[in-house]
Amino acid sequence: MQQLLEKLAADGKLTADSLLEFWVEVPGVKRTRGTFRGGFLMPDSFVYLSDYFLPDTTTLTPTAAYGEADMPLQQAWGDLLDEFYYQVEIFTSPVSVPKGVTLELWAGSRHRPEGEWIYAVDRKIELR
Repeated sequence: MQQLLEKLAADGKLTADSLLEFWVEVPGVKRTRGTFRGGFLMPDSFVYLSDYFLPDTTTLTPTAAYGEADMPLQQAWGDLLDEFYYQVEIFTSPVSVPKGVTLELWAGSRHRPEGEWIYAVDRKIELR
């Protein structure tokens, strides 16, 4: 996730509406992916990146909400990872062993309401 967000920021594409979106594939658990009315696939979940990092910068800079923290960048990362972990845990709770669970991550901005990515960086990883 850190590589995705650093790339997004370095490319100057971290905007106020940038999202971290993800799908979770769990072996043996059938779950159809939904679609928005515009016809594009809904992610399992998403997070607004501007809740944690300032938009329109080329480096990941924590929002003003973290100004009082001892280590604001680490606190922003910690909060984002806590939220991400919580959301992924919702989808992976039916399995006792994470082997085979796959996460597809995207960070970027979508064109609304059509839903096409304006800009995105992505990664697919398997949990172990």
